[in-house]
This record gives sequence, structure tokens and C-alpha cells, in this order.
Amino acid sequence: MRKYLQHISIICCLAAASPAAAQDLHFSQFFNSPLSTNPANTGFIPDGNYRLGINYRNQWASIPVPYKTMSAFGDFQLFRDRLTYGWVGIGGMVLRDVAGSGNLSSTKAYGSIAYHQLLGQSSLLSAGFNVGYADKRVDLTKLTFGSQWNGQFFDSQMTSGEPITAAATGYFDMQVGMNYAYFPNDLVYINGGFSVHHVNEPRETFYNGDNTIKRRYIGFLNASLKVTDDIIVNPGAYYARQSGASETMFGAYAAYNLANHGEQQVFGGVYYRMKDAYVALVGYQVGNFRLMFNYDVTSSELAASNSRQGAYELSLLYIGLYPNRSFSRATRHTICPSF
Repeated sequence: MRKYLQHISIICCLAAASPAAAQDLHFSQFFNSPLSTNPANTGFIPDGNYRLGINYRNQWASIPVPYKTMSAFGDFQLFRDRLTYGWVGIGGMVLRDVAGSGNLSSTKAYGSIAYHQLLGQSSLLSAGFNVGYADKRVDLTKLTFGSQWNGQFFDSQMTSGEPITAAATGYFDMQVGMNYAYFPNDLVYINGGFSVHHVNEPRETFYNGDNTIKRRYIGFLNASLKVTDDIIVNPGAYYARQSGASETMFGAYAAYNLANHGEQQVFGGVYYRMKDAYVALVGYQVGNFRLMFNYDVTSSELAASNSRQGAYELSLLYIGLYPNRSFSRATRHTICPSF
């Protein structure tokens, strides 16, 4: 146990450096959106060699135009059969968010790369970064402002008086991150990381101003523990901070083996986002496909404003292994507990 605590302390040093939160795109299933959580996750696939995924989140369903967030990503391991003590990961993702009556939309596309270095036979250190371009726009014809009140109703034909210089803005963006993983045997896997988003603090505004996106700091800690031949428990925690706003989330889900050494699995778990929501999670896996669904039950004072309708989220992952490859223990296919 002392040995495990030494490795956990390394992870905590990475995560505790996290000085995010709120208005950046995010998912409750942070562990199923690896590239948006930390670019060092690119090619860091404990139970495979490549993966493809999509995520969808719908929240604030009670308002006329709910907030909808979508993403698609893919990442691959390179040189795992050529480099004795590590490999390279490459990947990319696209994120899309639409919100509000003015169809405020955000579209972001990133390419990422990471390097993963084994430290002996039971731990791994990773570092990576991504760069991309973000486009943000709004439909001004669907918006009205206080100056357009004519005494009886809001008249969109009246001059708004707003100093808006453009209905669209775009910028380049960059993220960096590090991960550490510890896997002493087939029963225990621990992983944590720290990342900095918007490293270049890009300018984002529809006005003739100098508004910049402040850096977002994210730390996470995950584990996978095989407690019986048919049950694996996966606890996890996530912390993010940006411009004084913060988000803290923790909980766990369990995987239960239904048949054929994990060819079929069911998932169930609960998470809590502090001062915001309880998150119930269920899922099912067949073959290489994993589908998970969660529902966020708002627990803050915002519950009344949202008519006590929470948010729901779907994720679909495909995790694959390259065919006809033989790996040593140092570069084995799976470094986390499996059925």
C-alpha cells in the first residue's frame, strides 16, 4: 500500500497544480471525452491501440432554445511496435456548441500529438499538446436589445445601439498537458493528469474590444480496480478553474462482465458536481462498442429556473486493437484491469 501511495502522490502533484470551468465546452463524462480534457490523452488508450468517439450533451431544456454540445474525436498509437519503451499518439477532434435564441454557435477543430514514455514496467509518463481554430458566430436578426423597446413590444427594426462590429469571430487556440499512470499488476490501474487550455489567451469578441479568453486549468484523477472476476470499479475526480469560476466533480462507476471475457458489459455509477448536480450514469458494451448515458439532476438554486429539468448526455466509443501485432509486457495491449 505504501508503494501505491507514492505513485498516487505523484498524480496528486500533477492534479493539485490546477489552479475552467464554466463557459468552456465540457461534458459530465470527462473520462469519455479524453482529448478535450487533456491533449496528453492523445494515444493514451489503456485498453486498446486506437479509438473513435462521439459525445452529445443537451441542457437547459426548459428554455426556448436549449444548449446543445457535440463532439467527435479519434486518436491512434504510432510506433508502438518500433519503440521499445514508448509510443507516439496522434489525433483530432471537432467540438460544436449551439445556445440561446440568437443561435450563438461555436465550432472548434483541433489536431493533437503526444508522446508516452514507459518508466520501468509499471508506470508511464505522457506529455502532449494540440492546436486548432475556433469559429464563433451569432444570428443578430434573432436578437433584440433594451433600446428596441417601443413602449409596447421589442421592435427588431429599431436601431439596437449596440457597438457590435461583427456577427462572427475566429481565433487560433492551443492546449498543453501531462499525464502519469501506474499499473503494478492486472488488478490496479491509477492515472492522473494536468492540462492548461487557451495557453495563448486568444482574443474573442463581437465588439471592438480586447476581450481575451483566460487560461483554463484542469486536473483529473482516475483509477480502475478489479475487485472480482466479474466486477471492475472505476472511481474518478475532475477539477477545473478559469477566471475565478471552478468546477469539482467526483464519483465512480462499476463495470459488470456479462459474457465472453468482457465482450458484453453493463455499467452503472453516480457522480457529484459540487454545488451543481448529481449525475446518474448507465451504459452497455458489446464487442468494441461502448455506449454510456448520464442524466444530471440539478441540485443548486438554478433547479427552479430550469423547471427542475436537468441535462442528459450520450457518448459512444469504439476502441480497437491493431491486428497481427505482438507486444512485450512493456508495450502490451492492455495496461488496465480487464475481464
